[in-house]
Amino acid sequence: MVVEGTKTEKRHQPTVRGVVVSDKMMKTRVIEVKHGRQHRLYHKKMISSSRLFVHDEKNESHTGDVVLAALSRPLSKNKHFRLVKVLEKRVTQ
Repeated sequence: MVVEGTKTEKRHQPTVRGVVVSDKMMKTRVIEVKHGRQHRLYHKKMISSSRLFVHDEKNESHTGDVVLAALSRPLSKNKHFRLVKVLEKRVTQ
């Protein structure tokens, strides 16, 4: 008997790109994601930002890095994203 739909395909998960602003917790990073939008009455471009808690299993990202995070199941009260990869490392002088 063959059961259909048993393939382990991953569905497309929404991803966000942000900058790590805090790496003080173990396996958790705080990233800041910026959104651009236009005011509906005055048509001025506005930039707002939101801070997201991201699960970083290997502690591979640090403050200043640009990272890609994907939506996942709730991991704690505030963590709903997982780190996919580090896009840019912070340049140290």
